[in-house]
Amino acid sequence: MPRSSPARPVTIHDVAAAAHVSKSTVSLVLNDSPLIPQDTAQRVRQAAAKLGYVYNRRASQLRGGSSNTIAVVINDLMNPFFAEILVGLERKLVDAGYTVLMAHTNEDVRRQDRVLQTMREQGAAGLLLCPAYGTPSSLPQQVRRWGIPMVVMVRTLGPGSYDFAGADNERGVFEATLHLLDAGHRRIGFLGGQTGIVLEQRLKGYKAALAARKVKPNPALMIASKPNREGGYDTMQALLKTKATAAICYNDVVAFGALAALGERGLRAGADFALVGFDNVLDAAHSNPPLSTVDVHPGQLGEHAAGFLLGRITDPSLARQVYIAEPTLRIRQSA
Repeated sequence: MPRSSPARPVTIHDVAAAAHVSKSTVSLVLNDSPLIPQDTAQRVRQAAAKLGYVYNRRASQLRGGSSNTIAVVINDLMNPFFAEILVGLERKLVDAGYTVLMAHTNEDVRRQDRVLQTMREQGAAGLLLCPAYGTPSSLPQQVRRWGIPMVVMVRTLGPGSYDFAGADNERGVFEATLHLLDAGHRRIGFLGGQTGIVLEQRLKGYKAALAARKVKPNPALMIASKPNREGGYDTMQALLKTKATAAICYNDVVAFGALAALGERGLRAGADFALVGFDNVLDAAHSNPPLSTVDVHPGQLGEHAAGFLLGRITDPSLARQVYIAEPTLRIRQSA
């Protein structure tokens, strides 16, 4: 018994013939062009649905040299701060008709380089980057040569003409430290953080507040660590040996680890020791006790970064766009 030939796939030519229009008209309709009259567009879509035609948008983008994919490269997805940024920017980008492709570098510059090359090969329409520690300041110029619009988030890469969305780290820590000083604390620690411009900015705010109240900085109270829970736990254990009565943490995740160390010692933040975090992630209001923190509105930061990228895609000649989130000190039970 002879075998039947496989069914021929339905093509754009078949849709054009069934709708009695040209191939270019079908293409315009399937790309949601406003140039085609509504009744013609409806006829084309009905013909495509009847024939079972499936539009390969990716193939069309490759033919046209464009893409509807935005690459988002995050340095530390284990930190909920970055996840909240991602939620904000994804909401903005999806509403604009883009698909978000996310990658995590885990603070590895070599991995970041591989990810960026892959995004370039995939023809990403734009790039949003939270740079890993050690990212060279030349990266924005390199990506510009690729012809890909980019917005840098959270960590500045130094002077340049690239678009940037971040927060006023120095001001936020200055206000938090001043709050503790005005509450009577004089031995205030700074916990967490290892390197980078963000740490430098936050330490600058910490030292400026001490200077404003004529308190000499004590290196023994500034303890570096990875900016995670384990780092917060370890640095708090070390700080408790110095007779400190309060601490500013590099971020909220470090503060959560510090809370655990206090609890293990039978101490309660707010009653026995004053503790302040940074970022105001969602869990901060629901920790035990609720964590005082510097709110830099991560969701809004993500939305601004996405808006900058959309603007840059639409008009590459725009002047440099910069958003610096104004910090808000959220006083809760821990301080």
